[in-house]
Amino acid sequence: MLAMLRKPFNLAEYDLVLLLMVVALTSFGIVMVYSASSVMAAKNFHDGAYFLKRQGLFALVGCAGALVAMRIDYQVWRRWAVPLLFLSLILLVLVLIPGIGGKVKGASRWIRLPGFNLQPSEFTKIALIMYMAYSIDKKQDRIRLLSAGFLPYMVVLMILLGLLLKQPDMGAALTLAAVTITMLFAAGTRLIFILGSGMVAMPFVVYLVAHSAYRLKRIKAFMNPELDPTGIGWQIIQSKYAFGAGGFFGQGLGEGKQKLFYLPEAHTDFILSVIGEELGFIGVIVIIGMFFILVQRAMRIAMAAQDTFGRFLALGIAVLFAIEAVVNMAVVTGLFPTKGLALPFLSYGGSSLLISLFAVGILLNISAGLKLAPLTGKETT
Repeated sequence: MLAMLRKPFNLAEYDLVLLLMVVALTSFGIVMVYSASSVMAAKNFHDGAYFLKRQGLFALVGCAGALVAMRIDYQVWRRWAVPLLFLSLILLVLVLIPGIGGKVKGASRWIRLPGFNLQPSEFTKIALIMYMAYSIDKKQDRIRLLSAGFLPYMVVLMILLGLLLKQPDMGAALTLAAVTITMLFAAGTRLIFILGSGMVAMPFVVYLVAHSAYRLKRIKAFMNPELDPTGIGWQIIQSKYAFGAGGFFGQGLGEGKQKLFYLPEAHTDFILSVIGEELGFIGVIVIIGMFFILVQRAMRIAMAAQDTFGRFLALGIAVLFAIEAVVNMAVVTGLFPTKGLALPFLSYGGSSLLISLFAVGILLNISAGLKLAPLTGKETT
């Protein structure tokens, strides 16, 4: 591994379009975190730049991690896939132990560390993708079999989902399930297996919603937030107000009003609402376009990869970014029920940003030497 890091660094070997999109999104995210949080930070921490400083530090550490991942041959992760998956299981168990796991608003999703709260679900996402890529590569000739090519993945997924739902973190659980199913479908798993698993899972999902008061309230707020405008419907109503106030061109950077204690989680899950109010429809479209290019580049890296492991590793990361971005955007615009899912690179949060940048570093390493065309055209090796 050290030998790899000592190799001469040639930036031109990597996908510069992907790199540019990630740098732009991360930099813009730091600016918007400050805009969305400065007033609240000044009130609660007596420092308007509190979240700006922390997000900036997370970005610096994350960029360092991405740089290291860029220089390490992605084949290394094949050997670490299973150990990292076991580590993620251990972390998901530790988060449930009182005194180790930190509870916020009734959810135990973080492990308390000095100056930092680690969210194991974020680490689990990349660990599962590595494991899936490794295992699919290993089982290419058996992937269409039920016993060897489908059920083992479902067992692993069920264990992870059980631990995530215990926190509870249904957003992360659904994300992992979607990434797993997509990767299996791309690998050639029979559609009947996927449809059958969906039919089996549906009653459990209904049960989890029906027997959870807060989940039922979220569904009701999604259907008609005006029924409880000062309660469970408050967040989505204020988010819609933010988009409406932004209009086409926005109120101007820093001029938004909904972040002034009207919109909860303005600097985290609902940061796109702040962007919509301050930079308008144009700003939101630019962000959507940047995510589209990012995911498109990741998919092209997956299709151009020289081996099955690299192909599915890149595919899993691309699908993860796509799902997280689409779900977050759908939630803040009222198209999906409210879920605690960050917008990659933009929302405040150390674990999400660190893992996202690390994943981009892996993508960039896979892209090395592929000579992808800037925006259009065929790839050459």
